[in-house]
Amino acid sequence: MRRFGLLFAFTLIPAILGGQQPPAPESRSANADAVDEGIPVTSDLVKQKCGSCHRADDKGRMTRISYRRTTPEGWEETIKRMVSLNNVKLQPAEARDIVRYLADHHGLAPEEAKPAAFEAEREMIEYKYAGDKDTEHTCSSCHSMGRVISQRRTKEEWELLIAMHRGYYPLSDFQAFRRLGPVPRDQAPAADGRPPDNRHPMEKAVAHLSSTFPLTTAEWSAWAATMRPPRLQGKWALSGKQPGKGPVFGHVVITPAGGTDSSEFTTETTFTYARSGETVKRTGRAIVYTGYQWRGRSDQSGAAAGSNNAWREVLFVDRDWRRAEGRWFTGAYDEFGIDVQLERVGADPVVLGVVNPMIKIGGPAQELRIYGANLPAAVQPSDLNFGPNVTVERVVSATPELLTVSVNAASGATPGRRDVILAGASGHGTAAVYNVVDYVKVLPEAGLARVGGANFPKGFQQFEAVAFANGPDGKPNTKDDVELGPVDATWSIEEYTATYDDDDKDFVGTIDPSTGLFTPNLDGPNPKRRHGTNNYGDVWVVATYQQPKPIKGRAHLLVTVPLYMKWDQPEVSR
Repeated sequence: MRRFGLLFAFTLIPAILGGQQPPAPESRSANADAVDEGIPVTSDLVKQKCGSCHRADDKGRMTRISYRRTTPEGWEETIKRMVSLNNVKLQPAEARDIVRYLADHHGLAPEEAKPAAFEAEREMIEYKYAGDKDTEHTCSSCHSMGRVISQRRTKEEWELLIAMHRGYYPLSDFQAFRRLGPVPRDQAPAADGRPPDNRHPMEKAVAHLSSTFPLTTAEWSAWAATMRPPRLQGKWALSGKQPGKGPVFGHVVITPAGGTDSSEFTTETTFTYARSGETVKRTGRAIVYTGYQWRGRSDQSGAAAGSNNAWREVLFVDRDWRRAEGRWFTGAYDEFGIDVQLERVGADPVVLGVVNPMIKIGGPAQELRIYGANLPAAVQPSDLNFGPNVTVERVVSATPELLTVSVNAASGATPGRRDVILAGASGHGTAAVYNVVDYVKVLPEAGLARVGGANFPKGFQQFEAVAFANGPDGKPNTKDDVELGPVDATWSIEEYTATYDDDDKDFVGTIDPSTGLFTPNLDGPNPKRRHGTNNYGDVWVVATYQQPKPIKGRAHLLVTVPLYMKWDQPEVSR
């Protein structure tokens, strides 16, 4: 049956293309010559392993390969498909070398890759593509738009990609390409008088994608001409935030794994969760693709087995090799992670951020902790500036990476976020001056968890409570509100009345009352539920912030079934 399914898929592709076979290498070359597109392949390994199917023309351009550009993850997905479906024989080292070559020479410029960073960083976010709603609907019926906008192809390649979808995944014909049926020919003109767009959804998608994401772009031409292995060796200051645990500060020491111009590196990382004081040490390795795409792995020193010890790292390195940003993550669904910023450390002091930044107007003096790098040991109160009517009374302690100061906000201070300036230091942190906490927002406002533990892994959801003060207009949830930062809260679950009498809160899972971490229930039918259904459902997640009068905030949590098919390319960081 499996062999028949593959044979059927390959037989179907010519029929989808109108009874014609994909163009032969000669005809493809002639078409490419007309527009002078296509990237020559110079790797002997790629020619050897791929040349039996992907023929080269007299300019070294190989069919399909030379007419597409994408990320390391995109190329690895293609190679895996060639191995599994087309019986390509590759050793792991050969596959790694091919991925690296294609990512470097048939990759994306930084400006092209950045909008799709959420895909490589495995961000658990809802992304809405604003470029074309019809294309977004067609493509996101099956997968995220990140997989689409992280590619560049010729028009013919976009057409062949859709043909491949219809051949390999016949359900896509209903789910995306023909679900709404053909546009009626007697459809009324648009409001502005233009004739109705009667094109097939696939035709609309190809027209948009080939014009918006073409193979040849000015960004790639400029980047390819100047691309070089980044020189990242040295010490980097680390700042970031982990949902549920708060701000993170520390440093990373990067060492080339080969010569000076190596694209492989080893790392030694030390950071502190500022709210709890927990210090973590990690060691790792990384590869930088295309001159800026950091893909790494690290392990925590002394961590127990099975404790989400191995983390993946996705960073985008700036052109000047002085900054990098991205995400480090772990978990069965990549749901745990730190949003990370790195800044190269030189001789000058650097301010990274402020911990527990809430300063109450008219209240007693309170201590703030300011994290940084190369901070001066002899700091005077006059060296720090929090803005009008906020006074630094004294410096409690000072180390090269942490300043503790006592501050006071006078009754005439204006509420709002304040830049914290340390004389002679670059970077900045911010503090929040406020009168009262008006409301608490639970983030994310819409969470997603997946039952598991029997046949599939569990998908956790971490929540956090963030305090806000109403802005000058005195109204909550408006643009002038002042974000005061994360606060400690007590967590609970309440019924979300999506279905009458289903009692989801008793079956979907539990939430830690102090940390806000939701743990879903077991996957599979539950005989204790009505009709023996699975442990999925909707609930409210409620955070209670204790002050003289408790304040509550809530978010919607959907607990659903496991993800039975997962697209991921973890090997790019090995």
